[in-house]
Amino acid sequence: MKIADKLATGSRFVSVEYFPPKERQDWPAFFKVVERLAGLNPLFASVTYGAGGSNQNATLEIVTTMQRELGLETMAHLTCVGAQADRLNRFLDDLTAAGIQNILALRGDPPQDTPASEITESPYHFASDLVSFVRQGHPEMGIGVAAYPETHPEAISPESDLGYLKLKMDLGGDFAVTQLFFDNQLYFDFVKRAQERGITKLIIPGILPVLNLKMIERIKQLSGAFIPPDFMASLEAADSRGGAAEVRKVGVAHARKQAEELLASGVQGVHLYTFNKAEAILELTEGLLP
Repeated sequence: MKIADKLATGSRFVSVEYFPPKERQDWPAFFKVVERLAGLNPLFASVTYGAGGSNQNATLEIVTTMQRELGLETMAHLTCVGAQADRLNRFLDDLTAAGIQNILALRGDPPQDTPASEITESPYHFASDLVSFVRQGHPEMGIGVAAYPETHPEAISPESDLGYLKLKMDLGGDFAVTQLFFDNQLYFDFVKRAQERGITKLIIPGILPVLNLKMIERIKQLSGAFIPPDFMASLEAADSRGGAAEVRKVGVAHARKQAEELLASGVQGVHLYTFNKAEAILELTEGLLP
């Protein structure tokens, strides 16, 4: 079923995101996490996709198992930078054969060993190119896109970034999922500006519980997300007070507060970046939805 059709019911929800384990030997533990979080009855579960398709086969196998054996509505991430039509079509055909009807269309980053000529030769340079390609060639596929409340780091300006989001929606994107953020006002302001630009489709907020201080550095490298000074001070105080266990409590509590505030404001649902950790997500969501 297309996620857009499930969203159209108006039901409150949580959704979750996983990344494929690097080693095959870690798959049994990974699927135990997925099984535990399946008890949340997530609206959908998304699975990330390696740069330039480096984890393509893993993503396909994982979403297929989640869909067929665990009964989860899944969304496979799909990147297009440096890709050719045959590879994209093959992946989309395989998803369709597995009964999967949803992708998250992303530009992605090229793998380090990809020659520059291959990137240049590809006709797909932006996520909007991929959205158009999928909508035209696989109209049965539901399409999610990414949104950036704090503006994509490569964007010329916040307004130009919003323009690209509108283009992705106009070309066939059904809904958007945001990059993680730690200050809800950033999301509220972003949605307001998006609506003023004529973007009316749902923008789902993405929430990540900080589990240790190392995650902060990784978050800064990956997304450049703003860390509110009071939140950062709380994390550092928790680390001084009791180390990683205390940091985890503060991080989960902050994410929980974000989710509660978003839902109380009328947001339909929240997307949770799990980092493949079950306990933190279960704590965050306990009693969150009726």
